Amino acid sequence: MRFHYSKWRLDSKTDEQRLEELMSLFSYLLVKSDGDVDEAIEWLKQLAEEHGIFDEDMTLADLIEELKKRGIIEEIEDMHALTDKGVQRMRLDALREIFSSLKKGPEGSHETPHTGSGIERLSETKKYRFGDQPTNIDLTSTLRNAMKRDGIDDFSIKEDDLEVYETEHMSSCATILMLDISHSMVLYGEDRITPAKQVALAMSELIRQRFPKDYLALVVFGDEAKLVSLSELPFLSVGPYHTNTRAGLQMARSLLRRCGNVNKQIFMVTDGKPSAMFESSGRLYKNPFGLDPKIVNKTLDEAVQCRREKITISTFMIARDPYLVNFVEEMTKANRGRAYYSSLNKLGEFVFVDYLRNRKKKFTG
Repeated sequence: MRFHYSKWRLDSKTDEQRLEELMSLFSYLLVKSDGDVDEAIEWLKQLAEEHGIFDEDMTLADLIEELKKRGIIEEIEDMHALTDKGVQRMRLDALREIFSSLKKGPEGSHETPHTGSGIERLSETKKYRFGDQPTNIDLTSTLRNAMKRDGIDDFSIKEDDLEVYETEHMSSCATILMLDISHSMVLYGEDRITPAKQVALAMSELIRQRFPKDYLALVVFGDEAKLVSLSELPFLSVGPYHTNTRAGLQMARSLLRRCGNVNKQIFMVTDGKPSAMFESSGRLYKNPFGLDPKIVNKTLDEAVQCRREKITISTFMIARDPYLVNFVEEMTKANRGRAYYSSLNKLGEFVFVDYLRNRKKKFTG
């Protein structure tokens, strides 16, 4: 029996690594297809024909079978559907994709540099002081102190013997992610909604994994604003809508008003200027041409109200339209918030860097 070995190369990958890459590609195509599994499979077929991403060791049929075996997709009446586990896989892949682009630096965690009456226990201990939580007492160190003082024969514990674990002061965040789903997000053949959805998926997974007590909600805005469940995120698509930024800010502010968290913030991802608003009568007023003073002024009023309620707005612009830039500059001044210009492939980096920094704020008074 003869064995044939291919030449090993530095970029050679194991079967498991190749499978993981293909599954990550499939996750991306699912985001792009708004969660339509069969459409994502069709795109895989096209990629296979054009770029030869499969071979005899791993065919498209093998990948589909593996996705079923892992519970990521299921077959219902000759159609494929995404499972809850599949949605979770999309979030994980988006999180890996976003963080793989982040540069190394001194700031990598959400913790504040302060120790105090927090909830995260550290390995270091300190002498007990009035007000420290009894549940943080280090029993081993306390007993050792007592035995050093009096020995085992005359054992007793006094207040001076007590040692407690240091705890880390953790800030919490209430975050509203606002996604623009107006028609311009796919206008002129440029896909801007897919990377925006990837950011939302990644952020939701980050908070689920590491900061489960943080509040995160998703608000989409077109002609009107809607609160959308995070589980619906993979299936979102744009529509023939205008951009009602004011309605999005109103809903976000209303949601944050109910939160007791100290840090409150809005991340708004948009590629267009505000072009619609509801009048007091309930009628949708629209003007897609230029910057309409009526729409702009009402939207800026919302930004000012957010500032009064200590809600910071971070705007991530994925376009360089002069009208958009002018409006965002005015809104940033009114809210005293932040504004970022971003190419599509850097969108995630900007969002997450700012999110991590904002959680580190410590408010007093």
